[in-house]
Amino acid sequence: MSSPTDLLARLVGFPSVVGTPNGAIIAFVEAYLRDLGVPCHRIAGPEGDRWNLFATIGDPSVPGHILSGHVDVVPAGEAEWRADPFALRMEGDRLTGRGACDMKGFVAAVLATVPDLLRMRLSSPIHIALSYDEEAGCRGVPHLIAALPDLCAPPAGCIVGEPTGLVPVLAHKGKAALRLVAQGRSGHSSRPDLGVNAIHALLPALQAAAAQAVALQSGPQDARFAPPWSSLQIGTVQGGQAVNIIPDRAEAALEARAIQGVDPKAILQPVVEAAGGLDIEWLSSYPALALDRDHPLATLAEAITGHTALGAVSFGTEAGLFQSAGIPSIICGPGDIARAHRPEEHLTQGELQATCAMVRALGERLSA
Repeated sequence: MSSPTDLLARLVGFPSVVGTPNGAIIAFVEAYLRDLGVPCHRIAGPEGDRWNLFATIGDPSVPGHILSGHVDVVPAGEAEWRADPFALRMEGDRLTGRGACDMKGFVAAVLATVPDLLRMRLSSPIHIALSYDEEAGCRGVPHLIAALPDLCAPPAGCIVGEPTGLVPVLAHKGKAALRLVAQGRSGHSSRPDLGVNAIHALLPALQAAAAQAVALQSGPQDARFAPPWSSLQIGTVQGGQAVNIIPDRAEAALEARAIQGVDPKAILQPVVEAAGGLDIEWLSSYPALALDRDHPLATLAEAITGHTALGAVSFGTEAGLFQSAGIPSIICGPGDIARAHRPEEHLTQGELQATCAMVRALGERLSA
């Protein structure tokens, strides 16, 4: 039986950076579960080199609960790392490595608890759902969700283990992101009449984005969120080779985050309208999450954690996609989101063990 710390060390050791092949880490988890006698199903994405994984403990013909996590991580190129970010470093109670908090710690705790769940007489199953490219806007999980009708009875609920300090969270914002690409014609900057400046071609859309970002602050508000309004930002702008060369290509990536009741794609519509002849690529889109405080899943999450549910967080997860597929969802996982996407990302031994206790408590609640 592997300890949660050992499993976390193995998971962190796979540099499963978002947007790259994940076959190695999926094969490791699959082999671990199959050795325990747990049936697994790989669900491929269209990329051809990335997979989701779905496993069931108990009777799949009975409505059960999903424990959902992602196995991709953001890059770890920051200079502030004190050691290899893909080798778990144990210093006292602290477990440091890329993905330790977001969110391989949750995955490790779930996997470590599987032997305990197998010894229980579950009256309804517990499913493990692992997805890819969550950090690129939940690109992998829609393929997993689409496969669920062939894998199990309609689930009664889903717990997404993103870092919340093991406090259940009822709501998050939705998100949409797009890329704009402008094609120009290169030439010497002394003859702009002979070229087409691609950066200039981006400007109307970028100006529309900046104006929309300001306008949203006076739009619909939801006090559960910080900030309480929907938002839009220009995340990246790239183009040009040198100051004396007319840029022949330029691109920008933008994202919108929407409060409940606001379509994140609709927030970007003024940008699309101003884009003119630019190429537009939608990068990702997922809806907001909203679970009623008195929903049975909220009551269950409070019971297995001992924490009162929190109204909302501003970051997004795959919970909104599960909810839109008719599966009630809540967010509850170890660690602090403030540690995610930063150098020296870490989880503590105490947080890891508390997550194991939460999963065991779920099993006990679902036992005959």
